[in-house]
Amino acid sequence: MRKIIASALMTLDGVVEDPGGYSGTAYGGWAQPYFGEESVRLSIEKLATCDYFLCGRRTYEMFAAAWGNADGPYADRLRSLPKLVASSTLTGKLTWNATLLEGDAIAALREIKKEDGGDIMMYGNPALLHSLLEHGLVDELEIMLHPLVLGTGQTLFAERTELKLVRQKTLQSGVLVLTYEPA
Repeated sequence: MRKIIASALMTLDGVVEDPGGYSGTAYGGWAQPYFGEESVRLSIEKLATCDYFLCGRRTYEMFAAAWGNADGPYADRLRSLPKLVASSTLTGKLTWNATLLEGDAIAALREIKKEDGGDIMMYGNPALLHSLLEHGLVDELEIMLHPLVLGTGQTLFAERTELKLVRQKTLQSGVLVLTYEPA
């Protein structure tokens, strides 16, 4: 049985918006200075355990543009992973090794989780994360907590969410990798 692992880059004040700078916000790109060799290695190791990369429309579009033709082991792994895209606005065939979860994405993910194989990795997207949590589909939530306060931007949680810390690791950059399971 597969697990859904949700991963988010977050500031100390809970902001998850535009960590890569692909959305063009004034404060975007805040995570870039922390994405060094160690972060790349850990990301590739985590993606190596996965058979799918799950994302919403915006993450799909941003990642396809940013990483679709990029070079290096991280870009190569992202490119090779089949993408599952949860969207109510996209239609038809997608590029970048992606498949649209048409109809009820939650039901489709429940079925995919029942299959044998590697896990499903999801990055970002607070709306999709909330829906997955609400339906009991998140098995693990990895928050990469950056030593930075922005004071503005979309936060990961808008309502009470109880989690249980199962692992923690401090990276050389000062980023804390906090791994939770739903409580």
